[in-house]
Amino acid sequence: MDAQPTAFPSAVVITGISAAGKSTVAQRLARRLPRSVHLRGDVFRRMVVNDRAEMRPDQQQAALEQLRLRHRLTAQALDTYVAAGFAVVAQDVLLGPMLAEIVDDITTRPLGVVVLCPSVESVKAREAGRDKVGYADWTVEELDRGLRERTPRLGLWLDNSEQTADETVDEILRRLPREGRIG
Repeated sequence: MDAQPTAFPSAVVITGISAAGKSTVAQRLARRLPRSVHLRGDVFRRMVVNDRAEMRPDQQQAALEQLRLRHRLTAQALDTYVAAGFAVVAQDVLLGPMLAEIVDDITTRPLGVVVLCPSVESVKAREAGRDKVGYADWTVEELDRGLRERTPRLGLWLDNSEQTADETVDEILRRLPREGRIG
């Protein structure tokens, strides 16, 4: 029987719906890794100054193309940082086939994948306590359904409903090397 790998991957992708805890968990995880980068995929969306197409429930073609571009840029930046000797924690909303697409686009292996999947009630409570708004065009239920019903079961899926961000990071550090590695 082969031994399970135990080394923590040098690249980790964290996803989940808005207000699942991605940004906070990714930042805290990156802080606990040596020579690390927290790569926020949304940065690439915000760089588009004119003609930015926002994702809406009707999923216009231009919005999907820009979303896929943002994910390719995230994958390229992740691979470039890893090649330069950094540990990278990348985070973004990657639902449905988008999760598998970014995993395929990233060449770094092993790669860790974490899917934060708190309960709808927990997400609603977090959203109510945030300064930013993540649910202008979508409902929590719609995004949660998209996550649970259409997203491939890649990596480590964590229900972090009852966890602090530090508890979630502790669990990722403990479980990801064995349960969330790809390649």
